[in-house]
Amino acid sequence: MGAKGKIVLFLVVICIILLIPFAANAGTKTEGAVVSLDTPTINALSDKGCIEDAEYMRGHHMVMLEQWRDDVVREGDCTYTSSSGQTYEKSLERTCFSCHSNPDEFCSSCHDYAGVAPYCGDCHAMTDAELQAGR
Repeated sequence: MGAKGKIVLFLVVICIILLIPFAANAGTKTEGAVVSLDTPTINALSDKGCIEDAEYMRGHHMVMLEQWRDDVVREGDCTYTSSSGQTYEKSLERTCFSCHSNPDEFCSSCHDYAGVAPYCGDCHAMTDAELQAGR
């Protein structure tokens, strides 16, 4: 086999190796996570909008929550003004979970789908007394 034949064989083998993951996932479902907004709190709302539009929240909620954390803890700034001009308290429990009262289903569905592990519970699972003792 000449040099050209070896190069062609090498390229064919590399292409096959690179295509194996795509072939393995060929029949895999690629739809997004199913998120339930069916909570008593959300059902009781006349305006079912979030603090920002759904598309923005899907892509930027973690950045927003980290910014809220920094604003509240480092600056004492506890008020968020949305793009619509409405103000909200920067609080995971009192703002987010007041509507999304099903975090085990609501958050976990997307986080499991995306393969990410949120770390909110590292701090928020603690009681106020435990947080005060840790300061």
